[in-house]
Amino acid sequence: MTKLTLSTHPFLLGFDELERLVERTAKSGNDGYPPYNIEQTSETSFRITLAVAGFAEEDLSITLEDRQLVVRGRQSDDTQGRVFLHRGIAARQFQRAFVLAEGVEIAEASMENGLLHVDLNRSVPESVVHQIKIKKG
Repeated sequence: MTKLTLSTHPFLLGFDELERLVERTAKSGNDGYPPYNIEQTSETSFRITLAVAGFAEEDLSITLEDRQLVVRGRQSDDTQGRVFLHRGIAARQFQRAFVLAEGVEIAEASMENGLLHVDLNRSVPESVVHQIKIKKG
């Protein structure tokens, strides 16, 4: 017996791109840092909030790569000449990726109180009905 996938199911024609998207998302392997929230702010908008305490705006980059929102952070190491008795705040880099659906666009990004907010808007596609004529054979 063969395994049915999105691209081989008889009622789901042309969904092979979606299957590749799911595989790419599964392979992203985010380790949970930094923590984040995703909230729906209206019928057609979302907000991703990442906890980036200790990062300055210039330490962060936000890019859109092939429908994938990628947030990267890299802190400069300013620990030279300092002696820590305890070091619980690690200066580490991160990369967090979110796959965006077709029609989702980045509206803006802002930082407030150690939180990075990325606002997204989804355009609502028009409902279009096409009548297909049948040729006489």
